[in-house]
Amino acid sequence: MRVIFAGGGTAGHINPALAIAGYIKDKDPKSVILYIGAQGGMEERLVPQAGVDLKTIKISGFKRSFSPQAIKENIITLKRAVTSTADAKKIIREFKPDICIGTGGYVSGPVIRAAVKLGIPAVIHEQNAFPGVTTKMLSKSVQKVMLANPYAKKYLSDNCHFVTTGNPVRGEIITASKEGSRKALGLDERPVILSFGGSLGARRINEGTADLIARSGKDGKYQIIHAYGQYGKWFPDLLREKGIEPNDCPNLDIREYINNMPACLAAADLVICRAGAITLSELQVQGKPAILIPSPNVAENHQYHNAMSMVDAKAAFIIEESELTGDKVTELAVKILSDPALLSEYSQNAGKMAIVDANDRIYSVIKTVVKGVAK
Repeated sequence: MRVIFAGGGTAGHINPALAIAGYIKDKDPKSVILYIGAQGGMEERLVPQAGVDLKTIKISGFKRSFSPQAIKENIITLKRAVTSTADAKKIIREFKPDICIGTGGYVSGPVIRAAVKLGIPAVIHEQNAFPGVTTKMLSKSVQKVMLANPYAKKYLSDNCHFVTTGNPVRGEIITASKEGSRKALGLDERPVILSFGGSLGARRINEGTADLIARSGKDGKYQIIHAYGQYGKWFPDLLREKGIEPNDCPNLDIREYINNMPACLAAADLVICRAGAITLSELQVQGKPAILIPSPNVAENHQYHNAMSMVDAKAAFIIEESELTGDKVTELAVKILSDPALLSEYSQNAGKMAIVDANDRIYSVIKTVVKGVAK
C-alpha cells in the first residue's frame, strides 16, 4: 500500500500522522509512506526523525487581522494556495498513492483537495472536539472523516461520512500501571499531582500551580511532579520566593521536561494541564481526573471544546485562563483530592471515554476505503 500523509503546523497534527504511519508499517512492512508538509514547518524536523520520507510545499495560513502587514501576508497566502495545489498534484502524480490521509493544519487542505480532484481515495483524521477549518472544508469531499471525539459530530454536516476512531495513543501509555509506576518513581501512598504545560512550558500554568506546589512543599500533604518547560526556567526561583527550596522537598519533583510521561501519568491521582487532543486521549486511557486549563492561543479556541467534552462527561474540571489564580487551582485540587468518591467517579468517567484500539480502528478505515475504491 502506498500512502501519503498531509498535516502540519503543530505537533498535534504531525504526531498523530506519524503514529498512524508507524502502525501501517507494523501491519504492512511493504507499505511505502510519504509525508507532505509545509516548507519551514516543524514537520521538517519531526518527520525525518521518525524515519518517514518528506516533501514540502509552500503554504501558509490566513491572518485574522486587517492590519496592512496582515493584508500583505494574506495576498501572499492566496498566491500560495494556487501554487501549493499545483505542487501537491505533481507530488501525488509522481508518487501514485493508494490513499491520501489528512491530519489537519493548513497544509492538508491543498493536498487532500488535489487528491480528490485526481480521483485518489482520501480520508481525514480530526483530533479535536471542535473540527478545524480544514476538516470542515474537506469533510464533504473525502470518503471518511475519522473523529477522535464524537463530540465533534454536531459541528459537521450530516452529509459527510464520519466514524469515531479515537486518537492514536502510545502503547506504553496504555499499559503503564499505577502501582508499578509509583514504585519506579519512588512515590509513597500520599496523593500524587502531575502538572505540566507542554515542552515549551506555559507561563500561566506555572504561575497558577506555584501556590499549590509551595504549600505542598511546606506541609508535605501531596507529592507533586511538575514540568515547567523550556521557557519556564525561572520557576524554581518563584518557588523560592514563596518560601521553599524545591531541591530540599522530597515530595516535590520539579523539572524542565517530563521524559517518562507514561510512568508519571500512571502514577498520578490528579492531573493539571492544557487540553490538547492527544493529552486528553491519554488522560482517558489512564482514567485520570484532571483540572484542565485550555490554551486561549489556539485556532478556533479548540482546546476549550476539547476540555468541555470531558467536563460534560464529569471526567474533568475546567479553569479558563482568564479566571486562573493560584487560589482557584489550590482550592479545586484540595476539594477533589479530599473527596475519594468524587475522585473515583471522575476517574471512572474518564476511563469510559477512552478508545484504546484507535490504531486498529483507523487502520481498518484506511484498508476499507482502499479496497472499496479498488473494487
